Amino acid sequence: MKTFIAVDLGGTNIRAALVSEDGQILDVKKDKTEAQLGKEHIMEKMESLIASLDGYKDALGIGLGIPGPTDTVNGKIIISNNLPDLVGYPIADHIRNHFNKPTFMANDVKVAGLAEALLGEGKGKKNLYYLTISTGVAGAMILDGKVLSGFHGHGGEIGNAIIDPSREPINGLNPGAAESWVSGPAIVREANKACHKEFAHAGEVFEAAKSDENAKAVVERFKEDLAILLANVCFVCDPERILIQGGVMKSGSDFLEDVQERMRKYLFPGMRETTLANATMEESGLVGAAMLAKSQMED
Repeated sequence: MKTFIAVDLGGTNIRAALVSEDGQILDVKKDKTEAQLGKEHIMEKMESLIASLDGYKDALGIGLGIPGPTDTVNGKIIISNNLPDLVGYPIADHIRNHFNKPTFMANDVKVAGLAEALLGEGKGKKNLYYLTISTGVAGAMILDGKVLSGFHGHGGEIGNAIIDPSREPINGLNPGAAESWVSGPAIVREANKACHKEFAHAGEVFEAAKSDENAKAVVERFKEDLAILLANVCFVCDPERILIQGGVMKSGSDFLEDVQERMRKYLFPGMRETTLANATMEESGLVGAAMLAKSQMED
């Protein structure tokens, strides 16, 4: 049985797993990241977790899932608020040299999207787009079982894509950026203003929209904005299916059919077969990191 090592590096925890080629997690280890102690400490933790996996020596390769923008070509973090000491450090080279195994790195959204594409709701589809909508908005393009990262490693990133340039810039993003208008915090922000209330999360807004016209208007605009965003994804990627994951989807998953119909009105007739689906896979981060190594080694 072929196996691969997966590492899920976060600002709070690091997890390492031994994963079979069909996505079964055979062993997993976890420890605190303790990012404040510096990059040497983090790298030593990563090495220790990998070496503690039962059967790690037989693994064919290693995949790393990293939060935030990453340089997938050179295996480095570009920007990170939670792991600042690792910015610019050659993480993939370090692990590759330490274990003498092929090592590949991508951001956590891309590896999760790869897992969903290969083994989840996208299984059997050749061309997919994976979108996560939570506190932020991020995405990944998957073609023929591989992540398309683009020239700089940012391919598929859509949080700063513009859905309406007439709107104000928020948090340093472009005017009318997707993340500023279709994320969970954006829904709450707009509902608080419209309803003169203090909603805690998007789920409360969706619930209020059943009886409150102002909340309903916020949700309707969210759905239209999301439809515009997804239509633009279709024009660029022409995916067979778009998989959507994140806290906002859990808050109001019954709106996907409506968004799909809205999206299709913006598309050419020959493009309207693209479907939307909820991404439902458990442990997509770990499984996806392993599948990253597997897919890259199949080249």
